[in-house]
Formats: sequence, structure tokens, C-alpha cells
Amino acid sequence: MLDSPTMIDTADYLVMESTYGNRLHMRNDEKASLFLDIVSETLDNGGKVIIPSFAVGRTQEILYEIDKLKQEHKDDEIFQKKYKTLMKVPVYVDSPLAISATEVFKKNTDLFEEEIQEKLKKGDHPLEFPGLKFTPTADESKALNENNDPSIIISASGMCEVGRIKHHLKHNLWNPNNTILFVGYQAPGTLGRTIVDGAEKVKIFGEEISVNARVEYIEGYSGHADQEWLLNFVYSFIQKPKHIFLVHGEPDSQAELKEKIIENVSIPVTIPKFGEKYNIEDVPELTETVHSSQKLENKQLRLDILSQIDALRDEVQNATSSSKIKGYSKEESTKEVNELTDRVEDLKQMIKKILEKE
Repeated sequence: MLDSPTMIDTADYLVMESTYGNRLHMRNDEKASLFLDIVSETLDNGGKVIIPSFAVGRTQEILYEIDKLKQEHKDDEIFQKKYKTLMKVPVYVDSPLAISATEVFKKNTDLFEEEIQEKLKKGDHPLEFPGLKFTPTADESKALNENNDPSIIISASGMCEVGRIKHHLKHNLWNPNNTILFVGYQAPGTLGRTIVDGAEKVKIFGEEISVNARVEYIEGYSGHADQEWLLNFVYSFIQKPKHIFLVHGEPDSQAELKEKIIENVSIPVTIPKFGEKYNIEDVPELTETVHSSQKLENKQLRLDILSQIDALRDEVQNATSSSKIKGYSKEESTKEVNELTDRVEDLKQMIKKILEKE
């Protein structure tokens, strides 16, 4: 939705993420069609579509995609039928932080990309459409799970670790008519990743819930650049960096992106190991380091732990900012806090074991 990022002309050293260093995102038209297919099929079955969504950016993009669909395939009868199905049901944004963020987007439309600017001039706001409802209070949120009518619920947090989404999962995961639609990266060890990976049962608020709902994942909505655009970012430098450090990615993604960069621009690339320090004046030239299988295993474990810590930090901040726990019973709130505490302790123990092996 936002205008393209400004490219950088020159840098001495570049530290760059590599989350999707070995993948290409689905094209916009493909992911929009897939989204419509999944949603319409679920609604036709009388079910709900639950979308665990990151509050800032992703929620607004999904709302824009829903609104944008009506402008395409005007003469396609099958498409129009699916679209009518979609537009007949309410779309709830159930996250105080997402609601606030959406308002910020509305107030800063001058930062939108040119296509959206043109729509705005015609009076067509991409974040407003019939059926869109916001549920800021806890009582309104709870009421969604007391209503069995087909609907779309977009709720934070995106990795299902804390917040209102856990209540929606508890009440909807068991029903085969429903769909849990993931639209963002799920870090290892998170509840979202467990569901995406095919778990038959999960624990939510201490209760074991069967995963009978349809589970889908549309990767194209990720806020991270794919391999093509990561490489384009490197290509954009007029004065190339002396060295590139790849961070924030799993081993396979980092390894493939490193190979592509070396092959296409011949810039030395380093994939730092956890805890390593570098003096940029002494950065090694283009070399390959062979790690033992144990070191590779430890590296993967470290990356998993770091991903979980990142997820926990983001989710706790999200929960705190939007006061998600407020309004739920004391017992539910205590369980959620205890689950977060237990996860932090588990991560500490995992780190301790790694250090003992070094």
C-alpha cells in the first residue's frame, strides 16, 4: 500500500535480513484470487475465517486487497459470485492496536502509492467498505464467539502467542467448517507455527483443543522482501558495499542468498554465528567456512530461539499496547501470563544447554 522504499546509493558495509532469501513471493493477483477462493469456500460452508494478523501493516494490506477485488474480473460470473459471498458477511477487525494503526494509515494517505492516490481522488478509500466493523472493546470481541453466523475475523497477534486471537482459536479451531488463514511468517516454537505445521491438537489457556478447522497459509502477504527484491536492493548501490552480513534468516535462506549475491555482484558475504563479533576493518575476504554437523545443529537451534524471542517481544508489546487482556476473566488473564512466563523459562533452559555444549 505504501510508496516504494527509497533505495540507497552507497554504503561501506551492509547488514541485511534474509528471511525469504531462497523464495519468491506469490504475485498480487495470484494471492488475491487464492484469498477469495479460500474465504468464499469457507463462507459457503457456513463457517468463519479467522485471520491471525499483525496489527500494523498487514491488517491494512488485507483490507485493501478485499476492497480491490471488486475492481477486477467484472465480467467473470464465477468471480462475481465468490465476491458477492465475501461482501455479504461482516469483516471484523478485532484488535485495539490494529484499529488505531488503521486510523494512522487513514490520516497519512499522502504516503500511499500512486495507484491508491488515484483511487482516493475518486472518493474510493481502500480502507473503507460495506461490512467492515471494528471491535475495540473486550465485550465486543467476546460477542464474536457467541455468534455462529459466517464472518471474517482479523485479529492480532499474528503468531497467535497472546491476545484476542487465542480466544478466537479456542472457540473455532475445533470446527471443520471454519478456516484459519495465516498471512504472515510464523516463527519456530510459536502457536501459529505449530498449527501451520499440522498439529492435530494444541493447548490454549491450558485446554487441549483439536485442530479440525481448515488451515491455510498465503505467504505472499509477508512484510519481508523476497529473494528478487533483496537482490534488487543490493543491485541498487552505485558504490557497492565492501562486505555484506546476512542476518534474520534460517540457514537455507541465508546460504542461497549468499550464493546469489556472490555470483551476481561478487561482494564478499558473511553469515555471522550467534554471539560473534567483527571488526569491520578486518572482515575476512570471500571465504567458505565448513562447520561440523553439531555446529550447524547448534546454529539452527540458536536461530530458532532468537526467532522465538523476537516473536515473544513483539507479541508482549502488542498485548501491552492494546490492553488485550483487559475485560477477560482473571483466570484467563492469569493463564495467558503464565504461558508467556513458562515460554521465557523454556528459552532460558535451551540457551543454557547450547552454552554447555560449546
